[in-house]
Amino acid sequence: MTDATQPLDIAVYVVVPPCVLLLDVAGPVEVLRKANLEQDRVRFAVRYIGPSSTAGSSIGLAIAGIEPLPERLPDGAIVVVSGSTETPLGGDPAARAGDFALNALIVEWLRTAIRPGIRLVSICSGALLAARAGLLDGYDCTTHHACTEDLAELAPAARVRENRLYVEDGERLTSAGITAGIDLMLHIVAQTAGHTCALAVARYLVVYLRRGGSDPQLSPWLEGRNHIHPAVHRVQDAVAADPARQWSVAALARLAGASPRNLSRIFNEHAGMSVSDYVNRMRAALAREILTGSRVDLETVATRAGFASTRQLRRVWNRLHDQPPSRMRGPFPPTA
Repeated sequence: MTDATQPLDIAVYVVVPPCVLLLDVAGPVEVLRKANLEQDRVRFAVRYIGPSSTAGSSIGLAIAGIEPLPERLPDGAIVVVSGSTETPLGGDPAARAGDFALNALIVEWLRTAIRPGIRLVSICSGALLAARAGLLDGYDCTTHHACTEDLAELAPAARVRENRLYVEDGERLTSAGITAGIDLMLHIVAQTAGHTCALAVARYLVVYLRRGGSDPQLSPWLEGRNHIHPAVHRVQDAVAADPARQWSVAALARLAGASPRNLSRIFNEHAGMSVSDYVNRMRAALAREILTGSRVDLETVATRAGFASTRQLRRVWNRLHDQPPSRMRGPFPPTA
């Protein structure tokens, strides 16, 4: 039996190809670094691996201290394959003649190292290495818009999706160009460490936490977050962390360091909705999670989500959803 107080350690192996696109590494890993600082339930242990102990980068900065490609990966590991370029800043493309052999070593390693239970994450053109290893065949995937034709040629059995920030298909996660790697890693952090952590990391990076292009609609946990107003974010963070709490505008105004009237004004201006509407949306999102993960009765759902009654839950729910709460039930046994 595991100790619930011990953090979940997730091993992350970042594959560094020759002439790596530096932002493909720095962006996603910075997400993980900040996620480790924001919470202690999940720890991302990052290691940099590759076919050579050193590598050049897209901006001309040399990278050292790269570990050899390991013979075996631990269960539950995440392998991140970064993209590369043939035209580094201030470099001579002709000097990249040996890169093909190094990339071939990565492809062969991927082919043998990736097994069920290992999540393969490709950033930008890193998908091409995964495709050469045959690891995207039969999967939905994407890559940088300039590489989609190459990806389709290298992985004819894959379903290449264009105009997507990222695509998740089972244990294969692929992202579009450059900064989309940050979006994908924020998505992974939200899955493993929670929405609140991912939102805090996104705000630290001064990026809007976006969804993948295949998602039918914006997650309610992300609505109203496309701004950088610190006081409004403090209020939203507090509500998202504990939607069931009986929040008043006055209490939230104290958190924001504003008067209730001013909070209402700036909240509408930056979040695009009222404070009470935001609280109710978070409670409805929590209610939906309870509904899909248990068989408790609707009255209990309403209470756990912070609603005063099932009538209030239904009233808020009907404004946000076309189907009644009962349609959200998942295939789970009854729970207390």
